[in-house]
Amino acid sequence: MQYSISSIVVPASCTDFKITLKHTGKLPVAAMGHDVVITKTSDVEAVDADGRAAGQDNGYVKPDDPRVIAHTKLIGGGETTSVSFPVSKIKDGGPYTFFCSFPGHSALMKGSISVQ
Repeated sequence: MQYSISSIVVPASCTDFKITLKHTGKLPVAAMGHDVVITKTSDVEAVDADGRAAGQDNGYVKPDDPRVIAHTKLIGGGETTSVSFPVSKIKDGGPYTFFCSFPGHSALMKGSISVQ
């Protein structure tokens, strides 16, 4: 249970960036869902807690949470999802982290995202 990378470096020349997540497991979303949520590193724990409270119907992401820069939908084994966002959202004010919001996953499924 981990992402295949632990850090993402976005080239400063990019204006928009796309992250694609492929769930290589076999279990359904309700048992072992995965997603990608991007937020300031200092907000990860609070965003994760609020996501758990929001529940599976909301993909474990609090609706309209202003701390969430971007997120994919929650997917099950064999599925793929993507999200695009303006790089300007992570150029300043970091550091930033990407993590999985499925309950209990953020302890292992996380990494850094930065612009250089």
